[in-house]
Amino acid sequence: MLPKTAEYALRTVACLAQESGRNERADVLAEQTKVPRRYLHKVLQDLVNAGLVQSRSGPGGGYGLAMSSEKITILDVVNAVAPLERIRHCPLGLPSHTSLCPLHQEIDRAYAATEAAFSRVTIAQLLRSTGEFIPLCDIPLH
Repeated sequence: MLPKTAEYALRTVACLAQESGRNERADVLAEQTKVPRRYLHKVLQDLVNAGLVQSRSGPGGGYGLAMSSEKITILDVVNAVAPLERIRHCPLGLPSHTSLCPLHQEIDRAYAATEAAFSRVTIAQLLRSTGEFIPLCDIPLH
């Protein structure tokens, strides 16, 4: 259901949240998240433009979260790179459809439920989940 770009962005933000307060180089992020490096640059640019990630150049530079992972929701990350689009008008442009037909109403309800669910979960909550693995990232637990 989610585009690959959103999955990549979630992996990236989860890894950056693990390294809170530290900047991480793009090549290290690409290795940890298994995101192709060339594509990672596009994802990082979108996250920077959305104000979720900051970029620093020079020695000790790289990428880091622009705010606490307690304030960043899954929806924030998804919307930064591949916004969930609600259905407001008939996608077919049918003039007789002045409101959504039953099919598009149901699809929009599913989008609304996804939006609501993603807005309730922060990256910090994901990282606090109990389990053997860190969500979306190949870094061993400390």
